[in-house]
Amino acid sequence: MLTILWTLLSLVLPGLGLHLPVSCPRAKECQLALLSNNDVLLECSISNAHWFFFGLDTGDKPISLSIISNTKQNPDGSLLIKNPSPFNTGLYKCRDKNGNQVTGYKIDFQDIKRLHVTHIDLGQKPLANETLHLGHREILYTRWEPWQKCNSCKSQGERKRLGYCYVKEPLEEPIPCGFYLGETKTYYDRVKPEMQVEKCQEKCQGPLTGGDYVIFDNFRLTESDSTQLTCPFASIYRPVRWEANSIPLTWREQLSGQDLSSFMDLYSGGRQLQIFQPAVYRCFVQQELIAQFNPIASVDLLGAESQSKRPGQRQFGKADPVLRGLQLVLLMVSVLVVGGLLCKVVFRPIQGKKNQVLLVK
Repeated sequence: MLTILWTLLSLVLPGLGLHLPVSCPRAKECQLALLSNNDVLLECSISNAHWFFFGLDTGDKPISLSIISNTKQNPDGSLLIKNPSPFNTGLYKCRDKNGNQVTGYKIDFQDIKRLHVTHIDLGQKPLANETLHLGHREILYTRWEPWQKCNSCKSQGERKRLGYCYVKEPLEEPIPCGFYLGETKTYYDRVKPEMQVEKCQEKCQGPLTGGDYVIFDNFRLTESDSTQLTCPFASIYRPVRWEANSIPLTWREQLSGQDLSSFMDLYSGGRQLQIFQPAVYRCFVQQELIAQFNPIASVDLLGAESQSKRPGQRQFGKADPVLRGLQLVLLMVSVLVVGGLLCKVVFRPIQGKKNQVLLVK
């Protein structure tokens, strides 16, 4: 049922996806580092855009984006890179129909699988600077992004910031590690992106509406199984918070090994949550409620059935009345949710929250 709702949401609200919008000034070529495995949207200000990709090993010869399976050009001219890998590192140029460059993005997609995670309140330290010995007194260090917004304002929460591997030479501009070391075949263990977390407390800015689009999902969960929940619109680039029965799930508890009843995925910044027991799970993105999940133990679903049927009389192949009723209720709820969503989209006022955009100078 959740798949149907999420599909409809993606059709109605294509701008609120999991990707990070990135903007670069017209006629400029921006250099930046991002994380692999997290979608990114490269903006271009013309609708009839032509994109070209120059990889680390291709020199001045561009690669057709038609052979890169995880890229998609949108009608507005932007380029979506889904689940990028370090092999997507390179230069992306947007040109008009006459071949004139409109903008360009030189992106180092750093390997999320090598992410170094620390929590300040646990006394964990980030990576130290390291000196390379390539003949130019190079310093390998982490360039930190600003702290993200606190993931809660009603109570104590957590916030995170991302750091990317850079190399600095004396009197030279820093360069992302992927570009500086791309042609060298030497392995450096220090070449890692970082994520740092700390506790935070901030006041709520106005009333929280609970999110403009809230998804509810019920499903069965057996005692021997685990399942993975995905919070729509969440991203490692956005503040994300999970609750289980109204109790916050924190990075501090997970990184210290205190909480083993669930597991927030490090590589998605908490967008995905692995659960092992039934509870009411809710996820928040930028302090707004986005989705609620209600996994029900199989023994609860089958309790009514076991009381109404004697042993040996179960008729296989026929739909169970209790489950059929539950499915009918879920279908009705889904129709109401989608109907309300469409009404909000059609009749919602023009003013509202703006999507987060990473502007590169």
